Amino acid sequence: MSWKRKKLRKGRNTYYSLSKKLRQEKRSNDEFETMLANMTLEEVIGLKLELSTKPVNNRLYGFPLWFNLTDIVRDAIFKYTYSATRTQMEAMRFLGLRANKFHELKKKYSPVSYFED
Repeated sequence: MSWKRKKLRKGRNTYYSLSKKLRQEKRSNDEFETMLANMTLEEVIGLKLELSTKPVNNRLYGFPLWFNLTDIVRDAIFKYTYSATRTQMEAMRFLGLRANKFHELKKKYSPVSYFED
């Protein structure tokens, strides 16, 4: 019966959304997301760094920013993947990771605790 609609499987990740979480915490809204969508990723990162360093007179001495970039970006992508996929298996495929590496990274970045807190 090809005319019947296939039932979509729902996993734990189905209900995760970065946008929804930030809106619930009153850290985002429609206007902010529209402005953010009009900026490039480079502009967003640069602006975030500028705003973060203003209280310390634009100095981040002692913080190895350059060497931590990979972890910062991977953490962001891992959280996005959880919000963009329905299941962990789908997230693994999305990232192109094998199960053992995926679970290792899941322990390191703990995306589930981020969304469920």
